[in-house]
Amino acid sequence: MAVNNPYQQYKQTQIATADQGRLVVMLYDGAIKFLSKALDIMEKEKLSGSDIEKIHVNIVKTQDIISELMSSLNMEVGEFSNRLFSIYMYMNNRLIEGNIKKDKAPLLEVRRHLTELREAWAQASKNVQQESVTKQAGGINVAT
Repeated sequence: MAVNNPYQQYKQTQIATADQGRLVVMLYDGAIKFLSKALDIMEKEKLSGSDIEKIHVNIVKTQDIISELMSSLNMEVGEFSNRLFSIYMYMNNRLIEGNIKKDKAPLLEVRRHLTELREAWAQASKNVQQESVTKQAGGINVAT
């Protein structure tokens, strides 16, 4: 399927050429974006039926991304994956709670966790890229 929109072409190229760490960061970015959309809509003084539907859709998109993050974990590497899985399960449960009650508190909590995890993954990805550059340069760190 051909994509005519230049922005969509750029995004597809960005995804196709990203390393694993960058892909994880992009998933976090998407989850934070959708959750922020839901929270922005919740700011309205009076919610219409379509507002409630939009909130629901954006929360579900966030849950889908968290489910994707869960399914991509390599559970054979040990405790780190198990802890991340538990965090993702907790966040999904909080999203369900926030969605059912249309309560901002659990959604704000999840967004805070997502933002913290996103920053950790971004730093880890950056560190891996710097190590790769160092190895390619024969031990001289040219990335700094």
